[in-house]
Amino acid sequence: MFNWIFKIKYKSNKVHEMSKKYLIVGLGNIGSDYTNTRHNIGFKVVDYLASVNGASFETKKLGDIATFRFKGRVFILLKPNTFMNLSGKAVKYWITKEKIQLDNICIVTDDKNIDFGTIRIKTKGSAGGHNGIKSIIQNFKTEDFKRIKVGIDRNPMMEQKDYVLSKFSKAEQKELDLKVEVVSDIIDDFKKGTDFINIMNTFN
Repeated sequence: MFNWIFKIKYKSNKVHEMSKKYLIVGLGNIGSDYTNTRHNIGFKVVDYLASVNGASFETKKLGDIATFRFKGRVFILLKPNTFMNLSGKAVKYWITKEKIQLDNICIVTDDKNIDFGTIRIKTKGSAGGHNGIKSIIQNFKTEDFKRIKVGIDRNPMMEQKDYVLSKFSKAEQKELDLKVEVVSDIIDDFKKGTDFINIMNTFN
């Protein structure tokens, strides 16, 4: 009887521990050639989140990791170093290693299908042509995970693969800096435990 009770309590504690851990992933490509490119908005956002929360990144397996705590919860920031097409491999490794519930992850990414600077919040959906999201879906066999998308628009004069890897103009960079702060505000609500549907209704 004692062993049975102990196992139940142990399992309950493990579930509770998992529910207090969160993974926020910024999608992008590593290397100086990709700094400030359209495809690296996710990196830019988690860099900003680390700075405002007093965290710093360390290079670890499959990505750069920064960790901070907020009201008893642990938040892990991840910049995969697998390059965009294999992002799901890094996300799966860290969610497994840290025993994080799928409901407690949030992916920050660019989206060429929405206007520049427009922010969209979703709890599920297809990859929409984004290879990083596609990789995550393939690794988890589900489309049901939270994501924050920042629009980069399209350029009909360029191949899309070249456009997403192009750098922002000075004017675009100035506007983007403001959008990064908005995404940080969204994640602040996520940190505080605000229901994600309510967050969507507020910011979308």
